Amino acid sequence: MSLEFIHCNLSPAFVNAICGSLCMDSNQTHGIQHFSIRTSSFLEINSVSLPLGLESFLSTGRYLCSLNFRDNHLDRNFAQMLFRILIDAFPGLSTLDLSENNIAGWLSNFNLRKSNGLGSSSGLGKSLQSLRVLNVRGNNLHKEDAENLMYASGLMPNLEILDISDNPIEDDGMRCLIPHFIEAPERCSPLTELKLENCELSCSGVAQLLDTLSTSKRPLNSLSLSDNNLGSQVTGALARFLGTIKTLNIGDIGLGSAGFRELQKGMTAELKLVEINISKNRGGFETARFLSKLISLAPELIAVNATYNLMPAESLSIIGSALKYTKGKLQCLDLTGNHFDYEPTHELLLAEFHCNGKPILVFPSSHALDVPYDDDP
Repeated sequence: MSLEFIHCNLSPAFVNAICGSLCMDSNQTHGIQHFSIRTSSFLEINSVSLPLGLESFLSTGRYLCSLNFRDNHLDRNFAQMLFRILIDAFPGLSTLDLSENNIAGWLSNFNLRKSNGLGSSSGLGKSLQSLRVLNVRGNNLHKEDAENLMYASGLMPNLEILDISDNPIEDDGMRCLIPHFIEAPERCSPLTELKLENCELSCSGVAQLLDTLSTSKRPLNSLSLSDNNLGSQVTGALARFLGTIKTLNIGDIGLGSAGFRELQKGMTAELKLVEINISKNRGGFETARFLSKLISLAPELIAVNATYNLMPAESLSIIGSALKYTKGKLQCLDLTGNHFDYEPTHELLLAEFHCNGKPILVFPSSHALDVPYDDDP
């Protein structure tokens, strides 16, 4: 059973009435499993406590599996109060989405609680122990928030998916947070999916991260580093890491032609890649050469996003040859936004390479309106 509010202005009286009506049985519990308030506003929110109805609703959610408070103009006080309630709520919550708010500092008090011995061993965090997905994307979080999240991670031993993208945590925030989530021996489940998009990370910081991940006993399945200005010098660590990952997003990290050239040299063994995004890296003709080698070394590869890479028209012959002589599982190679003026020969390529009745190659037709990627800095 789900309850969802979208584009609403929620007064305390309204929230209390709705939530109160759901908790009227003798056991003071409700059957809601998925609760979502998105792109809305809470009116007259108290800085000390949540609306009583909402607090009661969260505290009595015996079957509550997911909470979504995305894009509601929430501040650190709301997030702190919510987190405090969840620490002692019923176990079973698997997904918490607080993305696109402004909750910097929301865990600032948790470090003090940890130092006073109030960790998970005291019986706190019953609900959070089942948490598997945490999304705090786009909240203006900094290094201190990442450090506090590291302390709070003791209450989330089963966390598998973490999205901390669009937060300026920088290298220091990443260094204190990520190794704990990946290598901590007390964790019941390893982190499998990590998103660090647009976190103001540097080449050296990411290289250190990739080397750590490459040798981890608990490798990730999915990693996203897009929209960090890393440059071509990250390719050494990236090439070593490629053999350990299944899904990788390195779109718009500034690889350039030199970066794709170095990646080709570093790829010497079969890869486990299933999906990769290399879009907006200005690789030109070297992008096609990289794709040719990638296709030959990744037999499980299903999807590739190579859009907006300034590839010239002659790149198609290299890509076509790779597809022709490699027996793989590729279903989609998106070439949208490259320098391919539509020609009738494109129809031949579409007809020659297909999977499950659909063309593998994707590029604009003569009738498609393709807005060019603005590649200028």
